[in-house]
Amino acid sequence: MDSTHKKIFLWLLLFFGLLSEGKAQQILSDYVSEGLQHNLVLKDRHISLDQSLLALKDAKSFFLPSVDFGANYTLARGGRAIILPLGDLLNGVYSTLNTLTDRQAFPQLENIEEQFMPNNFYDARFRVSYPIINPDLHFNKLIRQQSVKLEEYEIEIYKAELVKNIKQAYYQFCLAYTAKQILEESKILVDRNLKDNRSLLANGKGLPAQVLRAESEVENLNAQLIEAENKMANAAYYVNFLLNRPLQTQVIFEIQEIQEEEISRLFQEEDYSQRAELVKIATAKNIQETVIRMNRNFGVPRLNTFLDLGMQGFDFDYSQQSRYALFGLNMSMPVFQGGRNRNEINRAKIEIDAISYKTELLENQIDMSIRTAKNNIKAAGAAKQSAESNFKSASSYLRLIDKGYREGTNSLIEFIDARNQFTLSELRVTIANYGLLSAVAQLERELETLK
Repeated sequence: MDSTHKKIFLWLLLFFGLLSEGKAQQILSDYVSEGLQHNLVLKDRHISLDQSLLALKDAKSFFLPSVDFGANYTLARGGRAIILPLGDLLNGVYSTLNTLTDRQAFPQLENIEEQFMPNNFYDARFRVSYPIINPDLHFNKLIRQQSVKLEEYEIEIYKAELVKNIKQAYYQFCLAYTAKQILEESKILVDRNLKDNRSLLANGKGLPAQVLRAESEVENLNAQLIEAENKMANAAYYVNFLLNRPLQTQVIFEIQEIQEEEISRLFQEEDYSQRAELVKIATAKNIQETVIRMNRNFGVPRLNTFLDLGMQGFDFDYSQQSRYALFGLNMSMPVFQGGRNRNEINRAKIEIDAISYKTELLENQIDMSIRTAKNNIKAAGAAKQSAESNFKSASSYLRLIDKGYREGTNSLIEFIDARNQFTLSELRVTIANYGLLSAVAQLERELETLK
């Protein structure tokens, strides 16, 4: 069996499922896992999720008692004062008593002037405060919990898109890689043809025009090979970009098998109610409903309690008398705020209406996308069957023309035409196969739901 016949047989085995692979699609699976681990956009989404989790922790912390330490020290001079005329009131009485008792038992007093502003006074305390009634804290925690869910759904949405993009990018690389192989195998034929024609011309049995035509075919194929190499390099760059690897990193080729059973299973899938986009928009609606409930409770009194444990006194006095404990309650209840709470309720209702319209539109878009993806698979499957049928015919035709050209019964033009048909049919089979795989990846994405 010569190289042409071997090549035809190899392609027949490859595209009709007779060539087995030990680890089918293992490399693609590894690339998907690597992309999910290292993709920069996905890392950024995880940072947003971490921020939402921290905000949720903050909301939960408001339900716990808070302890603060505070201290102040004051020096004062002047200002308002109170005058106590103790001397004017009591000195006359004390003098009379001293005379009557004939001894100085009652001293003379001076009038006292006491400042209202404390001078050389300190106050240091620990304050423990705790909210007893505050519905805003409860609703704020619910909103934060739902916001965390939103970030999680955003990550799931991007993961699904990333997996699809990695698969399709890798299929594009495999397509370019296989096309380059086809052109390289075809170049073997045209190089052999050029060598044969030069040999015939040297022996006086060929024509210069045939040599020129063969040289033109070689140059044309060389140009196609350069273009194929560029396409393969560009496809590899995109794969590495999605995986967050250096662009020059080698991308390994692996034959991708078409799983007919998996395609049949995907065609039977219809339920997309748990798709991340729909669950995310339902969560956004729940947040607005929580906002409405919170604003409808604006008139509920807010009750807090506090306990102060500290010391205070003049001249940094530290004694039993300087220590103190103070317990208290404070309550606030809004009476009139200019209708702001009512505006917030109306604003949330409008947002809920908008979300309802977006939900309906999104459901229609998803339904249309699923139907379109299934139709694309059907079209790709038909194109694959057509390409394989043409490949069979082109293979048989090339074998006949090649044999006739060697025996001198077929012309060079017929050989070149048969070779071009064979190469083109190979490329069409490759394009059809990877087009089908790409369409399957799209349908997988459309049917991706939350686990």
